[in-house]
Amino acid sequence: MPYVNIRVAGKLSKEQKGRICQGVTDVIAKEAGKPPESILIFLDEVEHENIAKGGILLQPPK
Repeated sequence: MPYVNIRVAGKLSKEQKGRICQGVTDVIAKEAGKPPESILIFLDEVEHENIAKGGILLQPPK
């Protein structure tokens, strides 16, 4: 069973999550030859203040 964990900074809409999950599932199914129903995807939405790049906390988009 393929397991995919995707972390994003901030929030996604339900529609965005659906498109991301479908696209990732399609690629893994095609390239790894796995049945789509065996692919498990977790989406983690992380607040910008909990992510740093180059030692500096990310700022939310304006």
